[in-house]
Amino acid sequence: MAGNARFVEMHPSHPHQDPAYLRSLVQRQKPIAAILGCADSRVPAELVFDQGFGDLFVVRVAGNVMDEVVLASLEFAVGSLGVGLIVVLGHSRCGAVGATIKAEALPSHLPELSRRIQPAVDRVRDEPGDLLENAIRMNAKMVAEQLREQSEILREAVEVRALKIVSAYYDLQSGEVKFLDLPADLTSNE
Repeated sequence: MAGNARFVEMHPSHPHQDPAYLRSLVQRQKPIAAILGCADSRVPAELVFDQGFGDLFVVRVAGNVMDEVVLASLEFAVGSLGVGLIVVLGHSRCGAVGATIKAEALPSHLPELSRRIQPAVDRVRDEPGDLLENAIRMNAKMVAEQLREQSEILREAVEVRALKIVSAYYDLQSGEVKFLDLPADLTSNE
């Protein structure tokens, strides 16, 4: 979160980008967190959190949805790389969530994406406020819960307190990331 604060204030430090550090990563990686984010070109996690090479294990897919390959990737991050934090990062004005709300007939494989987002839209449809923004936040929360429920590797890591899975929301306008369900033992300065 300190990196996001630097990003918002337009004072990034661009850590871990020097040649010596890059060489140190050739044999191993030890990312501090995994980010399941949207493939939207406006949301590059390494920049948003002012991190460098090797700092984040990033999985990007439209609508930050989960499927078997995404789940396997995050299991690898936790099981093989020792990642102790997974952040499901939704963002304002998400086109995938917006398309799901519009419920238009989508071509080719796009209905699969909407099928995965629809439960979040349905859950907040009657809540006060902006449907799109509410659905984006709910989608991130529901995907975080799916990660805990559908993976034995992740669930066991959470149970022994080796892993935290949280959801967050990135505001395109301000650049700020806000956690939606931050556990009490994880402060915003970590």
